[in-house]
Amino acid sequence: MSSATAAAYRWLCQEFSDGVGEMWLFAGFVRDLPPEHALQRIGVIPGALGESGFGVAAYAAGGGTVLIEHGWAGIICNHDMQLSEGTAAAVVRATINNRDFAYSVDGRLITTFGLYSYRFREGADPDRLQADVEDLGMDIDGDRPGFPDDPVSSALALAERATGVHLSSARFARPALIGSTDHLHPYC
Repeated sequence: MSSATAAAYRWLCQEFSDGVGEMWLFAGFVRDLPPEHALQRIGVIPGALGESGFGVAAYAAGGGTVLIEHGWAGIICNHDMQLSEGTAAAVVRATINNRDFAYSVDGRLITTFGLYSYRFREGADPDRLQADVEDLGMDIDGDRPGFPDDPVSSALALAERATGVHLSSARFARPALIGSTDHLHPYC
């Protein structure tokens, strides 16, 4: 089941990859929150994208909303605890410089870790998701030679498990509620 669960998000990784290993993806999974409320929590006003073309798309998903950022500021990652107020949120960042995961509940950071350095996890309850991390085949002790095969897909699957929010490729293909991030730091 672990490889099948992680494989369920390979399509999303491919959407934000250049095909040779470079990826730029900021994704946030928010339980029981509709798209318009998720955008509101991170200061994004639904409407047209700004001059930069950067923004956040909010997809109605099973169990809540999935946010996908288009740009490089990490607005979703910087607001993960606000997204989790009264609910749960998980964010995955996969860029040239960083690949990490954070899980928050009720405005409190539960666990965060780098996808290549799980043993250095931090938070109020850093081991809360360990059984899922192990089941997904993520490298928990750093003893595997090389790098894990598909850590970003596994992290997206972990976000789904932690929040109960599932984004299918069919829902991703539907129009999303979008808004510009031009007015938000570091864009302003």
